[in-house]
Amino acid sequence: MSKDWAPGDLASMVRGYQNAAVVMAAAELELFDRLAGGDFTAEEAATRLSADLRALTTLLDALAALELLDKRGDRYGVPVGVAGFLTAAGRQSQLAMVQHQANCMRRWTQLARVVGTGQPGQREPSVRGEAADLQSFIDAMDNVSGPIATRLIADLPLPPFTRLLDVGGASGSWTIAFLRRDPAATATLFDLPAVIPQAEGRISAAGLRGRVELVPGDFYVDALPVGADLAWISAIVHQNSRPQNRDLFAAVHRAVAPGGHVLIRDIVMGPSRTAPVAGALFAINMLVGTRHGGTFTFDELREDLEQAGFIDVMLLRSDEGMHSVVQAVRG
Repeated sequence: MSKDWAPGDLASMVRGYQNAAVVMAAAELELFDRLAGGDFTAEEAATRLSADLRALTTLLDALAALELLDKRGDRYGVPVGVAGFLTAAGRQSQLAMVQHQANCMRRWTQLARVVGTGQPGQREPSVRGEAADLQSFIDAMDNVSGPIATRLIADLPLPPFTRLLDVGGASGSWTIAFLRRDPAATATLFDLPAVIPQAEGRISAAGLRGRVELVPGDFYVDALPVGADLAWISAIVHQNSRPQNRDLFAAVHRAVAPGGHVLIRDIVMGPSRTAPVAGALFAINMLVGTRHGGTFTFDELREDLEQAGFIDVMLLRSDEGMHSVVQAVRG
């Protein structure tokens, strides 16, 4: 049954970008990091941020209205709780994810043009620059994965394994979770050369560097390291077309030992492709951001895995977001 819409409902929906834009601008300016630790005036903030006074004052007042800043008289301050989420070193930092979402939003605003042309939106670097945007993307993956990885892996009915292959392992969050679950296991993390140093830093900080081989490469071009009995493909298949996923699954099949397993963590859509809602919206994110990416149903993933030579494909974990897990056996 369709929703019984009222004009106010629609108005609230289409204004939803406004709050997000305010928070994202502050995150891109690294405002909370640069202003936390004491109160300040707009003039003092403008000097620290090298910003236009009128424009920054308007932003500060909007942040105060949203209760992301305190304001008393002409002085502002960053609440401790907000600093915990929106500074780089905050205990539950989501700063990188907010910065990444700002980059996504620039492409989402091009959606009508993308639908007309079939081409992804033009990429526009943030005020922080392309290198910082890449750093934010990798850190954002840790923002998402870090808090859930250990618990999710601990709760999964995993097959026995001795060697993990983390394909596109990014921040290393999942490698860390697997190795913490099984203290006797080792791992190979494979990702682009620019990403490897970030993974090394996190894995070293977790005290696991001696159990992990870090291999730079591009899984679209390079052969995957062989010898693992469990492969982990986390939040990758959605950036690909189905033919690209079949190529990836075939590469994993060649790399994993006979009888080994592959686990795929991603969004898994229902047959109608309208649920979960987060998946339907994420398909838009892939539409505006990639040439071929999207979200897939379980049957589509099963067919592509079986074509690559895997058997016994099953949905190991169902989730409304990115944390569904599909398992298959290397035939």
